[in-house]
Amino acid sequence: MLALRLVRGTHPVVQLRRLAVATAAAGVGFLLLCALGYAVGHPGSPTAVLRLLWCVLPLAATVQFAVAVARTDPSTRPRPGLSAIGLGPARLTAIAATSTAVSCTLGSAVALLFYLHLRGDLTGLSFDGAAAELLAADQPVPLAAALTLLAVVPVTASAAAALALRPRSKPAPSETSPASGLPWGIALLAVGLAVETYAARGDGGGVLTGWILTAVGLAMMGPGLTYGCGRLLQTARPGAVRLLAGRVLMNDSRRIGRPLGVVCAVGSGAIAGYVLHGGAVDALAWLGVALVAGCTTATLLTAALESRQTRAHTTEALRRLGAPPTVLRTTALLRAAVLIALFLPLTWAVGALAAVPLRG
Repeated sequence: MLALRLVRGTHPVVQLRRLAVATAAAGVGFLLLCALGYAVGHPGSPTAVLRLLWCVLPLAATVQFAVAVARTDPSTRPRPGLSAIGLGPARLTAIAATSTAVSCTLGSAVALLFYLHLRGDLTGLSFDGAAAELLAADQPVPLAAALTLLAVVPVTASAAAALALRPRSKPAPSETSPASGLPWGIALLAVGLAVETYAARGDGGGVLTGWILTAVGLAMMGPGLTYGCGRLLQTARPGAVRLLAGRVLMNDSRRIGRPLGVVCAVGSGAIAGYVLHGGAVDALAWLGVALVAGCTTATLLTAALESRQTRAHTTEALRRLGAPPTVLRTTALLRAAVLIALFLPLTWAVGALAAVPLRG
């Protein structure tokens, strides 16, 4: 009940972010149900398993977005005095996980209703029965399998939120450079590209495995590359703007570097997919692409918001010291420009390398 009261009494912007999580969960739930419908209509088909495997990508993007929203939720942020009324870090973590589960369960319920509506189980067949064959409208829905698939998103997202926000007895040392993960990321990126090359003429599962390895490699490279951008900005006698921008990038490299790497992986995958298929994909594939791109971009924006919230005291101190607003705006624009100048060519290069074996 406390979690529901906190959810109901928060700011409309926070409610909008939770609604976005519910929308993403509804999209993933609908994709899972469509994969189930295809498997029911085509028993024993290997394509059915492949369709279910491809749902892992939007599922992972949705879980990442849900965790990012839970991290920025003000109702679950530790504040002085809350422990005295029984709201310690462990209780707040449980509330965050519960709020995430509520949002994702709402989305899964909407997905089920929409799926049944398209099948004609609630009313008549929609769109003149155009989706009847894909959804196996002539066969009964396996209810246990459908509910199991719909429970994947709430259970996974709430568990990931609880794991990310769990109280830690000893905080991680801030002086450790995020560049210990850069070599591993480069290695995984190379292995992923090699797997994609090897599996280009084989089944789609090998291509998916290679892309996942590439995405994980880019995500591991993101913090190190962001940290390196911060170090680069502070070289060669930096002024106040470059010094401040570089220091912010170094401090926030872990927070925004990994979402940046994931967005880079999604962009490179989109480039490779466009080279391979062009625009000749079905509506469900476009839905999956929209979910992955939307969730990863929203995660990056949410991480940037979290970074801004953590710098609120520093920004206020700079303003009290007389720093003009133009300096702060120029610093933010410089950070964005440096990150775009690095990650945009990297996205294009990885996408072009991944597209070569697929095109061949």
